[in-house]
Amino acid sequence: MKINFRRLIPQAHTTSGTLRNSFDRRSLVVGSVQGGIGVLLAARMGYLAVFENEKYKLKAESNRVNLSLIPPRRGWILDRHGTPLASNRADFRVDIIPERMVQGDNTIARLGQLLSLSPIDMQDLHDKLDKAHGFAPVEVASGLDWERFAAVSVRLPDLPGVVTQRGFSRHYPTGPAVGHLLGYVGTASAEDYEKDRDPLLITPGYKVGKDGLEKVFEKQLRGKPGARRVEVTASGRIVRDLDTREDVQGKTIKLTIDAGLQDYAARRIGPESGAVVVMDCHNGDILAMASMPSFDPNSFSDGIGRLEWKMLSDDDHVPLRNKVLRGLYPPGSTVKPMVALSFLEAGLDPEESTICNGGLRVGNRVFHCWNRRGHGRVNMAKGIYQSCDVYFYYFAQKMGMDIIAAMARRLGLGQEFDLPVVGQSYGTVPDPAWKLKKYGREWQTFDTVNATIGQGYFLVNPLQQAVMASRIASGRQLMPRLLYSDKPSMAPSLGFPQEHLDYVHKAMSDVVNGPGTAHRAALPIPDVLLAGKTGTAQVVGLNVSSGKGGLWKYRDHGHFICFAPFDKPRYACAVLIEHGGGSGAAYPIARDVMTYLWDKQKAMDTLLEFEKQWGGTAQQRLDARYRTYSAQYGVNAPAVSPEEEKAKVRQAEDTQDEPQPIVSDAQSPAPEPVAPATPAPTPSPDGADNAGGTAQ
Repeated sequence: MKINFRRLIPQAHTTSGTLRNSFDRRSLVVGSVQGGIGVLLAARMGYLAVFENEKYKLKAESNRVNLSLIPPRRGWILDRHGTPLASNRADFRVDIIPERMVQGDNTIARLGQLLSLSPIDMQDLHDKLDKAHGFAPVEVASGLDWERFAAVSVRLPDLPGVVTQRGFSRHYPTGPAVGHLLGYVGTASAEDYEKDRDPLLITPGYKVGKDGLEKVFEKQLRGKPGARRVEVTASGRIVRDLDTREDVQGKTIKLTIDAGLQDYAARRIGPESGAVVVMDCHNGDILAMASMPSFDPNSFSDGIGRLEWKMLSDDDHVPLRNKVLRGLYPPGSTVKPMVALSFLEAGLDPEESTICNGGLRVGNRVFHCWNRRGHGRVNMAKGIYQSCDVYFYYFAQKMGMDIIAAMARRLGLGQEFDLPVVGQSYGTVPDPAWKLKKYGREWQTFDTVNATIGQGYFLVNPLQQAVMASRIASGRQLMPRLLYSDKPSMAPSLGFPQEHLDYVHKAMSDVVNGPGTAHRAALPIPDVLLAGKTGTAQVVGLNVSSGKGGLWKYRDHGHFICFAPFDKPRYACAVLIEHGGGSGAAYPIARDVMTYLWDKQKAMDTLLEFEKQWGGTAQQRLDARYRTYSAQYGVNAPAVSPEEEKAKVRQAEDTQDEPQPIVSDAQSPAPEPVAPATPAPTPSPDGADNAGGTAQ
């Protein structure tokens, strides 16, 4: 049986009135909801229009206007006379911001065509992009002419990630002559940005100091960025300039350096590996501080490529090492005036003498003098100007090493000076306490014998030698200075009796102007007498090499310290030539550098004659070598990882704990140059000596 349940439920009676009331209720609910939504929308629109007006106004403006930072011009670095050592020059450049590129390979290829980049340039660009972080701009080319710059600029909408810049780039007028002194600038690394979250660091075209004074004075040289507002289309094409705020240039740094002397000293070293330091004996100003070979900081600022890196890293003369501050060498006989002063202060009569027969037995070993025939009877003055080793062997054993070491430190050896530099290697002034602490062994007599002629454990850098020469010359505790001051303070006296200084000064004058070992160091300047001391330092034992020829790395180092005029010292100088075969490679350079201070033209005439033989200036030789490497390797030079680069730089800089060439065993000293039979120098017809020879 079928049951109809609808019949069981009472049905409501529906009338027209009921239907009308039901519609009105639904209309009220829907209308209320719509009204509420309308109120919310109106409130939101009012909030956005009133309270967030500024926010969205800025966003709307940013769609129409681009705001970019203008990298500030770096402060100039000037020499003592106001001549620029580092300046800025107008520059057209092109950069890439990797994270903004869309089709990277196509963009790079297109840039290569527009800028006429060589295969080596393209390879270097790919290497820089591989190492770059996405946010950091990568330099494509700088120093562009207007045609190439404009060719890229008009195509920017089709080259996303490419940025053109009209601004200033760092320029070093004397190139490699100031490479180690000033350092260089480069694009900020990720580490730089992590330390200093300045948006300027990731602005295309901006560079930070990477080494030398550029790094030390980064904050002062940086300046304040400018800003530029331009109206752009939706595709990014510039419509018009709206507003520009000029940048504020960084502070100017004025140094004690003499730009002309710095350039001359660097060029005069020539193809040798060495260093020259010149100081003012009145106030300690450093007038020149040249280390060669060097690198071109202009090239480093553009980002060094694999070919140039290979050229520098292959060079056994280590152009990445600042030899003035980081190079450590046995000082050889240049310490003998210092040792003589220690003897005088300890009470030794300078006329007390000994007999030199060409050697002296110490224990079970004979220590030879450089003159195997002997010097006969030798007092202190003769011991200095003839550089007699036996005199110092004999009296050093009587006087002891402690007084010698104390005098060495007093004159600046083993010191780290308060200078605005990245780092210094301070070397070693050995004494019994030092050896016991470092090696756990007792000091031996042969250690004293070695040290008294500047061998064995003794290690110094050329700056320390220049300070020693200036303090011996002045009798004052001169401190080397790099920052120029109009009113330098007077250095305190070292307390030496004037008769001690006069005695040593006269003996050092006789080295050059009397019966000494360096007659060809005499200045070609009337009435200006140079006082100096030669030094030849072994790097290997005589059983390996004589030190005068053969393999370059086995040749003796050459040293020369000097000051002039000898009776009223004004300038002091130290010259080191690595593996030059002896002091004969060093003192002709010192002679010409000191000549420049009194007669620039005469010094330049000598230099230009040498440069004809050497193949041009330091910059010209560097460029020629690069062309040779380019022809030999092209794009086949091996890639170098950032880790390898850092390791190579550390190897060049970390010299303080390098194994010393001759240490624990007694060694026969390297011979000094033989003095000529006549006291007068014998100039060549052109007035210049052979820089690579030894005195005869």
